Amino acid sequence: MPKKDADTPSAKPSSRERPRFLISDLCSFLENYLEPKQVREVYRAYLFGAEAHEGQRRVSGEPYIYHPIAVAKTLAEMRMDYQSIIAGILHDVIEDTTTAKDQLADEFGSEVAELVDGVSKLTLIDFGSYAEAQAENLRKMLLAMANDIRVILIKLADRLHNMRTLVSMPMDKQRRIARETMDIYVPIANRLGMNTMRLELEDLCFSTQYPGRYRVISEAVRKARGNRKQLVGNVDTAVKRRMRQEKIEGSISGREKHPYSIYKKMRDKKLPFAEVFDVYAFRIVVDKVDTCYRVLGMMHNLFKPVPGRFKDYIAIPKSNGYQSLHTVLFGPHGVPVEIQIRSTDMNQFAESGIAAHWLYKLNDDSSSAAQARAHKWVHGLLEMQKGAGDSIEFIENVKIDLFPDEVYVFTPAGEIMELPRGATVVDFAYAVHTDIGNTCVAGKINRRLAPLRTVLLNGQTVEIVTAPGARPNPTWLNFVATGKARANIRSFLKTSSTHEAVVFGQRLLQKELEAHGRSAEDMDFATLAPLLEEFGLKKVDELLAEIGLGNRLPRLVVRRMIPESEDVHSGDHQEGSRPLMIKGTEGMVVNMARCCHPIPGDPIIGLFSAGSGINIHHAACTNLTDFRKRPDTWIEVEWSPDRGGVGEFLTEIRVDVANRRGVLATVAATISEQDCNVENVSIDERDGMTSAMIFTIAVSDRTHLANVMRQIRLIQSVMRITRLV
Repeated sequence: MPKKDADTPSAKPSSRERPRFLISDLCSFLENYLEPKQVREVYRAYLFGAEAHEGQRRVSGEPYIYHPIAVAKTLAEMRMDYQSIIAGILHDVIEDTTTAKDQLADEFGSEVAELVDGVSKLTLIDFGSYAEAQAENLRKMLLAMANDIRVILIKLADRLHNMRTLVSMPMDKQRRIARETMDIYVPIANRLGMNTMRLELEDLCFSTQYPGRYRVISEAVRKARGNRKQLVGNVDTAVKRRMRQEKIEGSISGREKHPYSIYKKMRDKKLPFAEVFDVYAFRIVVDKVDTCYRVLGMMHNLFKPVPGRFKDYIAIPKSNGYQSLHTVLFGPHGVPVEIQIRSTDMNQFAESGIAAHWLYKLNDDSSSAAQARAHKWVHGLLEMQKGAGDSIEFIENVKIDLFPDEVYVFTPAGEIMELPRGATVVDFAYAVHTDIGNTCVAGKINRRLAPLRTVLLNGQTVEIVTAPGARPNPTWLNFVATGKARANIRSFLKTSSTHEAVVFGQRLLQKELEAHGRSAEDMDFATLAPLLEEFGLKKVDELLAEIGLGNRLPRLVVRRMIPESEDVHSGDHQEGSRPLMIKGTEGMVVNMARCCHPIPGDPIIGLFSAGSGINIHHAACTNLTDFRKRPDTWIEVEWSPDRGGVGEFLTEIRVDVANRRGVLATVAATISEQDCNVENVSIDERDGMTSAMIFTIAVSDRTHLANVMRQIRLIQSVMRITRLV
């Protein structure tokens, strides 16, 4: 029997039996909105589940069937359809009993069977670690959402009841489950707009992970509550009186911050409890959108608004579909009062999220918009998982997209794009389309050119500049903020680096074979089969990739391929071989050494580096001394004459100047005038009269560098200029 966490079956009965929400209570509740035939199907599912779980008990000692009924109750409170209720009752039968998916499909239909299968964990696979198992289980569940989003709603209801009954578990498991819930399930509930569930899960996780802090804050809230009654009553009376005067119908209620919300604000903003709890909050719910804005104007007349604290989430909803007007006012005695104004539909969605407008029950416009928003995010998961190398990487990418802070920017056509806080131009490009992200070279923010790493701000209009030959840069991974961008960049780099390694490995092997009087065409798969088996490889491309990445030296591979008795050039192959031609644009398998910064036209030498192919050094590089004694590790290379002027190469120059005002700007401007980018500059002030400036610049070749240095020498303040190798 596979083990679970809070809902693990146990053989020990408990003496503490409490009143329970029974199947009769569930059926009575369902009769309020389901047809009698559907309620009977739910009861039949209960009988099926009770029989399947017969004899199983939870760690608390209670009969196991109480847990599925509790999950079904949560789903019923969301007004979910009867298939979801049935799946909630049966969500553990595949995992914890001998019941098969096909049996469920025969009894209750394929729709219910798919829902239960989507919620079930992968219990039959032996994973290398707990983290890997959890990541794979979450990946399976999240991808099942792409077919039917009800999967995650059932899982959230399951997790909620497990958290409510977590006290029966050992303390270390309680904390592990609470941490997992806070990291994954709380953000998912927030992403789907399920505010009521999110708040309860947050407080349950908080009380489990930090019981002392939870107890102290809860007690402080209880004590402070009594001191607030008079002021809350005064605000409530004033708002209701003004609404009656304006003949506006609506409800007003006070909102009290939850313990975790208070703790989070105290921690993040380093505030004492008094300052956090001293914000009085009210919610006003009216009939329609127009009335919301009327009430907003009325509130700003009643109390003065706090500048900069107004947010219109009706015009621009949050990424999870949440809509409301938020404003903070100076209330009686100058005490800040927070007001939320929303319509009845908005309030319903704010509490229950996507479950409030269930597509399987309703087909109105608000339902379609809510569902479309959720499905857009869920289907984005499919793109992420295609580029993820493993389950843990996939879940990390998902977690990036689950954080709630958003920034809203516009496309040139005026379409609103939602991105997480800290998103860059590259994130925007991938949000528009993967191909645009892969070929972007710059961005325009409010019609002005901006670097790709520029962080976007609310209200900006962003346009992407692309180029056909452009490709993702590995350094983008250092600043992108969205999981989609990260997953697509990694996927492209993995695919392209493998292809580049195969092509480059073929070139290296061909060169070495020619030095031995052979050609690559002479070596078919049959000839290479023994060598592949010896190296533990399955395909010739794998061997070529190993050579291209520098993991296997071509000279040693050829020695294994050709018996010494057949090698007619074994003694003098170095002298007769031609250098390998390098363009410098081969991608990730040919790297320019950072110690000497070689550029086209320089005498160069190549060193094999395991995992990264060949590092190209300037022939005069001081780091080559040791390697010259080990010829097996280096290869003769030359710059290809048909480079076509493509590509830029970094090099360093040292400029000694007289200390004068503006000399740095003058030198930098001169470099820029020669169509040359300054990548970095450092200044070493040698004495009060002179300074040494080290520029890292991007040039196309030695001729380009010579032109740059010639123009710098013409500057009056420049005393000396040299290239650093």
